[in-house]
Amino acid sequence: MIVYDGLKSDFLHSCESDSIAIEIEENILSKMGRHTPKAEFRSWENSLNYMYKVLNDNEIPNDAGIAIEFNIPQTSKRVDFIISGFDEANEPNMVIVELKQWEELNALEGVDALVETYTGGAVRKVVHPSYQAWSYAQLILDYNASVQDRRVKLHPCACLHNYIRHPNDPLDENQYQDYLEEAPAFTKGHASDLRKFIKKSIVHGDNKDILYLVDHGKIRPSKSLQNAIASMLKGNREFIMIDEQKVAYEEILKLSLLSQKDYKKRTIIVKGGPGTGKSVIAINLLAELTARDQMVQYVSKNSAPRQVYLKKLKGVMRKSSVDNMFKGSGTYTETGLNVAHTLLVDEAHRLNEKSGMFHNMGENQIKEIIHSAYCSVFFIDESQRVTMDDIGSVKEIEKWADEEGSEVSYLELQSQFRCNGSDGYLAWIDDVLDIRQTANYDLEGIDYDIRIMDSPTEMWKLVKDKNELANRARVLAGYCWDWLKSEQNNTNYHDIKIGDFEMSWNLGSGEPFAVSETSVNEAGCIHTSQGLEFDYVGVIIGDDLRYEDGKVVTDFTRRARTDQSLKGIKKLYKENPELAKKRADEIIKNTYRTLLTRGMKGCYIYCTDKNMEEYLKKRLEICGERRNNTTN
Repeated sequence: MIVYDGLKSDFLHSCESDSIAIEIEENILSKMGRHTPKAEFRSWENSLNYMYKVLNDNEIPNDAGIAIEFNIPQTSKRVDFIISGFDEANEPNMVIVELKQWEELNALEGVDALVETYTGGAVRKVVHPSYQAWSYAQLILDYNASVQDRRVKLHPCACLHNYIRHPNDPLDENQYQDYLEEAPAFTKGHASDLRKFIKKSIVHGDNKDILYLVDHGKIRPSKSLQNAIASMLKGNREFIMIDEQKVAYEEILKLSLLSQKDYKKRTIIVKGGPGTGKSVIAINLLAELTARDQMVQYVSKNSAPRQVYLKKLKGVMRKSSVDNMFKGSGTYTETGLNVAHTLLVDEAHRLNEKSGMFHNMGENQIKEIIHSAYCSVFFIDESQRVTMDDIGSVKEIEKWADEEGSEVSYLELQSQFRCNGSDGYLAWIDDVLDIRQTANYDLEGIDYDIRIMDSPTEMWKLVKDKNELANRARVLAGYCWDWLKSEQNNTNYHDIKIGDFEMSWNLGSGEPFAVSETSVNEAGCIHTSQGLEFDYVGVIIGDDLRYEDGKVVTDFTRRARTDQSLKGIKKLYKENPELAKKRADEIIKNTYRTLLTRGMKGCYIYCTDKNMEEYLKKRLEICGERRNNTTN
C-alpha cells in the first residue's frame, strides 16, 4: 500500500503549497485509520522539503512517479520515498530513499550494521541507514513478483539531510562499507550528489505505471532467495532432523501447504521441552516453505535465537536477503489480515501482550501473529516462562485462535536430544528444584557429566577447558548481579563478584554470546541463552535460590536491581503477597531449570548459598550410592 502517490510535478506543487504533510496525514487516516503524531508530521515537513530541493531539476522528468510511505506488502515496514521511471535503455527503475533527521551518530564495533544515535527521545542502537535502505530494497526484490518478472532495477540510498559529515566520519567506518556500496548515504550539503544518483536511473517518466505494478504485485519468494536459504541449510549438521522431529516437520508442512491451497486459517501448537528440537524443525520449515513459494518468517521474542541461527546459516557472509526472514514478535502490530503464508514462532512461551520498547504498541502478540498469517506455528514449553511479561501458554493461543476463526492442531515432542539424549536428567532437575515430583530421584543410567563445584573459579576453569574442544561451552548465571548499561561494552568491568572471583556479564557489542569465541570469558543470562544449546555449561546459582529448613526456596528480593524479569513484583506483593510469591517462585525456578538444561553433555554448578550446594551434593551422592549398590 502506498500512502501518497503522484507525479513529480504533483509533489513539487504540494510542497510549494505547504500541503504535502497534510495530504499524507489525511491519507494515513483514511487508509490506515491512524492519527499522526506531531513529531512524525514535523519530520515529513523537514525531509520532504529537502526532497523538493533535490527533485527541483528539469532533467528529472516531471512525469516520474513519486511514492511516499510505501508499506511493503506482508510487513509493517514503510519505505520513506520512492522515485520511479525508466533509464536510458527504457528499463524500469526505482530509487528508494531512506530519510533520516539525525544530526550525529556513533559507530558500534563488533556488531553488524548497527549504530548508536539519538532517536525517539533517547540514545538507542539502530541499524545503519544504508543497511536499512538496502534491506528494504532486498525485501521488495525477494518477494514482489512484479519486480522480479518485469526486472525492475532497485537503487536504494539514505539521505541524512541534517547530518554534517566529517573526514573519517563514523557513518563511513569500515564495518559499514558493504552496505554503503549497495546504498550510498547522502548528507547535509550534498543535495547535488543525491540528484545525480537519481538522474542516473530516472531519465524518462513512467506516469506512476511502475509504482502501480509494484503496489499490486503478487507475493512470491524469488528464486535467488529460495536458492540462498536452501544452500545455507544443505550439509549444515546443526539442522539435521531425526526421529519424531521429522514426523512433526512433515505434519506441519502438510497443514501449512493446505492453508496455502484452501486459504483457511490454521494454528499449530507444538509442545516440547528443552532439547526436543523445536528450533531445528522451525529452520527446516523456513527453508522448505520458502521453496514452496510461501512468504514465511521465523519469529521469536528474544533476539538471541534469531541472531545465532542466522549466524549459523550465513557463516562468514555479512549481508544476505535471508536477514529479512528473521523477525521479532513485535513486528506484527500493524500488519493486515493473512499478510504472510506461515509464521514459525519459536520460544512461544516468551511472547508478550504488548510490543515496543515501552510496551505500549499493539494489543496482544499472539493475536497479532495469528491474525497476520494463514498458518501460525507456535513452538512452546510452558515451563520456560521466565518473566512477569511472558504470556505464552497453550490456553492463550487457543483463545486467540478461536477469536480469529483458526482451526487448531496439536503436536508434542517427547524425546530429549539435549543432555546426551536423556529425558531423565530433565525430570531429575524438576525433582531437585521442587518444580514437580518425579520418579527420577536419582540419575541412574544417565550418561551426563554433572558436578557441584566448590568455587566459581574452579567451575570457570573447567568450562574453559571444555570450550577449547569446539567453542561450545559457556558460563551462565542467575540474574542476581546488576548489569550496568554504562559498562556493557567494557570488558575490564566485572559485574559479578564472588569473593576473589570476578566476571563480566556478556558484552553488549560483538558477535552473539553463543558463537563468539571470547564469550567463554563472560557470563550469559537467561535472555542470551534461552532457546540455544551448548555442549557444556557452568551455572552460577545466586542467592535467589536457596535451601532452607529442608526445602528449596526462592527469594525475589535477591535479584539484581537491573533485572526486568520480575518488574512489577513489588507492587503485586503489596497488593497480593501470596500471588506475588507464587509468580516469583515459578519464574525463578523456571529460570534455573532453563539454565541447567542448556548443556548437551555436561553441567557444572556453583551455588552462592552453601546450604544449596550441600543439598545438591547429597542428591548426587545418593545417585552414586545407588549406582554402586546396583553394581555390587
